[in-house]
Amino acid sequence: MRMTLFGATGRVGKEVLKKALAEGHEVTALVRSPEKIEVHNQLTILQGDVRDETAVMTAILGTDVVFSALGTDKTTTLTEAVPNIIQAMKDTGIRRIVTIGTAGILQSRSEPDKLRYEAGDSNRRLTFAAEEHHKVFQLLEHSELDWTIVCPTYLPDGAAQGNYRVEKDFLPLEGKEITVGDTASFAYEELISCNYHSSRVGISY
Repeated sequence: MRMTLFGATGRVGKEVLKKALAEGHEVTALVRSPEKIEVHNQLTILQGDVRDETAVMTAILGTDVVFSALGTDKTTTLTEAVPNIIQAMKDTGIRRIVTIGTAGILQSRSEPDKLRYEAGDSNRRLTFAAEEHHKVFQLLEHSELDWTIVCPTYLPDGAAQGNYRVEKDFLPLEGKEITVGDTASFAYEELISCNYHSSRVGISY
């Protein structure tokens, strides 16, 4: 399998990259700082900005699937990048994409017609990140691509344990946290297994 990976220097992206290379897949990673990634014979590292249409198209050409671990980092980079990714995928006929979102964009259990961040299910007062991920959800929802958004709750560093729970469109009941390792493990497996088509998936312990 040939994979294009965006956000390869981030916490989840690094773990997804390790898994893909360990399983013998070919990966193309578009990054701003190539020095942050270790060279590997199955890895093509491209230096560039995800907000640049040409750079994104170059990264996606010839791939089979796309994985985005891009975050918000208090900027609009995410919502500037995703339209480029979607357009490049449409132009090249690539359909499968898995992205990392946030539990804030899952449905609220108290007010099912609202998202968790809109209904106040989350303890976070600042909603900028959720609002950005919501825009991405809407873009993918109308894209006609085969997409899945993996939505972790509180995300501490930590290795994969494997005893997590997942639920389509909702955060598992009483879910409080999920490690970076388990989030990356599930998201990577979902990229290949395609169990949750056109869906958000909540993940927690």
